[in-house]
Amino acid sequence: MIYFDSAYVAKFYLNEPGQAAVRSCAINAGEVATCALALAEVNAVFHRKLREGFLTPDEVAIFYTEFDRDVQQGHWKLLPLTSDLLEQVASVYRLLPATVFLRSADALHLICARENGFTEIHTNDRHLLTAAPHFGLIGLDVIASTGP
Repeated sequence: MIYFDSAYVAKFYLNEPGQAAVRSCAINAGEVATCALALAEVNAVFHRKLREGFLTPDEVAIFYTEFDRDVQQGHWKLLPLTSDLLEQVASVYRLLPATVFLRSADALHLICARENGFTEIHTNDRHLLTAAPHFGLIGLDVIASTGP
C-alpha cells in the first residue's frame, strides 16, 4: 500500500500532464491510502477546474460521480482525520524551521502518512516534497521521475 496526497488523487482523474504516471503508480500499488481530508480537497480541485474553464459542468459532474463511486467502493483507503492529527499539526509548526514553507493541509497529509506507518508519500507538490524529510518521510514524485 502507498500513500497519495490529495493532488495525486485528483490527478488520477484529470486528463492533464502526469496523469498516466499517477494512474500507473496507483494501479501497480494495488492499494492507495490518503487522509480523509482528500474528500474535501479533491472536490475542491474539481470545482477549481470548473471555475477556470478546464472542465464543463457536465464533465465536472462525471468527475464528482466517479470519485464518489471510487470512495464508496474502497478504491481509496481513507485514513481518519482525527483530533490527534490536528493537534500534531498545531504542534509541528512550533518546531519546524522558519525556512520551511508548509500549508496546514500538507502538514495533515504528512502527519497522517507518518502516523499510519508510511515511510513515503507520493505527490507532485514541491512544498510537501521539501517538507517530507522533516516528518521522517521520503517524498516521491512519479511525474518528475518519468520525465517530459
